[in-house]
Amino acid sequence: MSDKYQQLRELFGEIFDLKAAANVLEWDQQIYMPPGGGSVRAMQLATLLRLAHVKLVSDEFGAALEAAEAEVASLDPDCDEVRVVRKVTRDVDKWRKVPSEWVGEFTRITALSQQAWEKARAESDFAQFEPHLNKVVELRKQYAEFFAPYGHPYDPLLDFFEPGMKTTEVKAVFDELRPQQVELVQNIAEHGAPVDDSLLHQPFDEGKQWDFGVEVAKALGYDFESGRQDKAVHPFTIGFGVGDVRITTRFNPNYLGTALFGTMHEAGHAMYGQGVKPTLDRTNLIEGASYGIHESQSRMLENLVGRSRPFWVAFYPRLQKVFPSQLGDVDLETFYRAINKVERSLIRVEADEATYNLHIMLRFEIETALMEGKISVGDLPEIWNSKMEDYLGILPPDDAKGVLQDVHWSCGYIGYFPTYALGNLMASQLWVKIDEDIPNLARQIERGEFGDLLAWLRENIHQHGAKFEPMELLQRVTGSSLSPEPYLHYLRSKYMDIYKLS
Repeated sequence: MSDKYQQLRELFGEIFDLKAAANVLEWDQQIYMPPGGGSVRAMQLATLLRLAHVKLVSDEFGAALEAAEAEVASLDPDCDEVRVVRKVTRDVDKWRKVPSEWVGEFTRITALSQQAWEKARAESDFAQFEPHLNKVVELRKQYAEFFAPYGHPYDPLLDFFEPGMKTTEVKAVFDELRPQQVELVQNIAEHGAPVDDSLLHQPFDEGKQWDFGVEVAKALGYDFESGRQDKAVHPFTIGFGVGDVRITTRFNPNYLGTALFGTMHEAGHAMYGQGVKPTLDRTNLIEGASYGIHESQSRMLENLVGRSRPFWVAFYPRLQKVFPSQLGDVDLETFYRAINKVERSLIRVEADEATYNLHIMLRFEIETALMEGKISVGDLPEIWNSKMEDYLGILPPDDAKGVLQDVHWSCGYIGYFPTYALGNLMASQLWVKIDEDIPNLARQIERGEFGDLLAWLRENIHQHGAKFEPMELLQRVTGSSLSPEPYLHYLRSKYMDIYKLS
């Protein structure tokens, strides 16, 4: 490894370590920290991330980056060294526009906001959370202004999660998806054969749910030697390096799907993190190509694998043994149809595949309106309920099942939600290529064998981390740009079968 590049790696490694230490504190905040530690923890996180920012935009780091750029200029444009330097350059160019003081204040405010959200959600009281969210939104508007001029004030926020993506592009994708998904849902409601999912709404022992979820995660390829699972108010994945990527889940003692599919979803994220080449550890490439690519991995395991018929050919007999009184007399096909029931429901993370993107579009519309200044934070409960009626024809009974259900806004993650829908599209597009490359994959899944699938994901997606930008990676792997058609084809085929539609 060359001297100048090595110096850059060492300097960035220190920045990485500060961010990883902050992640450990954030994980502890959500898992073990007593409520009384919130204000001090917010300051600790603010200090670490402000110091990381100061180092990133310093003259010393800038000089090292310039020297490394010159040193790797003659290398293969696709080699790791060039790609690391290119990603660092992009990050430095972006973060030089943002004051270190803002980074510290944003971190402090969002740490406090998240704690306030947990309490407000538990008590279903948006008024408790409103002043905190007001501060978060104001800080996010300030962040956008650091990047003016822009096409839309939402663009800088979206770019943070999905590099290169513009608000107009997301809107165009959603405008294409919305009428076709609404038509599918209406067709199912009006003409589909009834599906009964009451078998999922019974008492299920939490300990047994936990054990079965761990068994499934291990089978899929999540390495518990390089990770662990804990309980959280809202499931998340967090990493401190390739060798330590942790997941969380949550439980509903009277509904089987919450923890099971939550664990599979987070395992998808974590397996991406665990699969990055070890030589890229302590660089900015272990982050993953984008949040959309990350969601493609989690949504793929949760839905294309976890809600598929072949998967339950392998795992349903085992689940019946775990819960014999609840499922012992229920046949596989009834169970398969139950876990795929299409229903206009309140909670995004428990929504079926046919309606899921409608939940995302609702949030996208609210976020863009907030950034445009067309609505205020105080309006959110009413606007949320109105849009739920418009999109799904249902009205949340309280704030906890409505505007307070997601953790993202408390963390300042305005701009994240579109990546879930983009991830759905990417997952289906990748799955077409996977099916071509592994023609007997369905049979392997029926036998509970995921080695070839994991190897394909490792080779084509995981190992690269953020080496390639998202649309470049998608083009390289599938040979085409982002397209809604594979996803729509997947939905139509799956639900025409389940609901016996012609």
